[in-house]
Amino acid sequence: MIFTPVPRDIPLPLPASPELLHVLLVVAFIAHILFVNLMVGGSILVLGCELRGFGKPDYDRLARELAVTVTVNKSLAVVLGVAPLLLINVLYTIHFYTANALTGTAWILLIPAIATAFLLLYLHKYTWDRLADHKWIHVGILAIAVALFLAIPLVFLANVNLMMFPDRWTGIRGFVSALLLPNVFPRYFHFLCASLIVTSLFGVWYFGRATYPIESKFTSFTRPAIRRIFYSVAFMVSLVQFVVGPLVLFTLPARGLHPNMVFVILLGAIMALPAVWMMWKELSVREPHGERLRYIVAYLSMTVACMAIGRHMYRETALAEHREQMLVATQQWVLASEQAAHDRETGQALAATGVSPGQAHFQSTCGACHARDHRLVGPPLTEIATIYAGDPEGIVSWARAPGKKRADAPQMPAFASLGDEKLASIAAYMLEAGATP
Repeated sequence: MIFTPVPRDIPLPLPASPELLHVLLVVAFIAHILFVNLMVGGSILVLGCELRGFGKPDYDRLARELAVTVTVNKSLAVVLGVAPLLLINVLYTIHFYTANALTGTAWILLIPAIATAFLLLYLHKYTWDRLADHKWIHVGILAIAVALFLAIPLVFLANVNLMMFPDRWTGIRGFVSALLLPNVFPRYFHFLCASLIVTSLFGVWYFGRATYPIESKFTSFTRPAIRRIFYSVAFMVSLVQFVVGPLVLFTLPARGLHPNMVFVILLGAIMALPAVWMMWKELSVREPHGERLRYIVAYLSMTVACMAIGRHMYRETALAEHREQMLVATQQWVLASEQAAHDRETGQALAATGVSPGQAHFQSTCGACHARDHRLVGPPLTEIATIYAGDPEGIVSWARAPGKKRADAPQMPAFASLGDEKLASIAAYMLEAGATP
């Protein structure tokens, strides 16, 4: 039997309406992930172009020009990452922090890993001329940064995946076991494909601008030739994405699946079809002119929006039942806390008048049926003190689950809901009051 932890939530109001926060989360995430895609995809393409530059210098020049944009996109990715991180902390506080705690070391190591990757990007960017005679060292610097960029998303994906499945929390033994949960690696490859597609289309625009000085930057590459390079990457990876995308959907646990969510995801996939077809049309001519780029971007923007909305819908559905259980647990905890505070205040007030907590609890719960020295509904305290002399636990056990001993009296109801602490104080008072002349 699977045990699903149900922790209590933080009983504080949200800073805005849930609907607004959900919309902001989706919008902020799209803005953030766009520049993360450009940063990761750009780093990969720079590495690939620089390696090809050993045989064809223009690829090395292309890598250098593209590397300039990577550090800028990196800065925007960091700045725009603050909003979705704060929003997900507000909306899914317990789930997100639980996932972070379960992946412990890997999550903490994200900070030095990201800082190291960023420093390596700058080192690679500003040592291009200085390490011109030591090209493999220069490539090695970027290769380490790319390796970090390939590892860092796995930690984020493992966490956001783990937070959606509380029933798996008790079986997680660190980051590696979180990686083995369904859907982590399909989503990872989906992310990498998206990064390459976004960066390639960015390259079509960036190097295809009429104001970009192609002639002064390259010796053999023309504007159409560079467009073809980036269109080719975008087209080929898009075909791979049509395989990876369904794999992501099919590996999602059924708990979060909903017809509306599936419809939104399929709509996004359909929106990608004309974009891929227009990429093919650009590649089918000898010199791609780039006039279809705006339409490609428009269709893929709708795809990205559908995917982001669909993923959020899945998360909401997957966590709905658990959040309801947490709400009940939180309400019970709040009520228990208020009762404990009330009991404490009442006990202090009674203590000032010489009334013990046990006597107060007895009067409020037992006094209607039990008097000190004469019978009401139940036996008097003097009789109870004789039966249970020196055995207060016997009274507690009886009060938890009473039976029926007297034919001429109704069966006593159970008082287990009072808790052992209150029952013990009542038992002590009953023995003391029943034994006192």
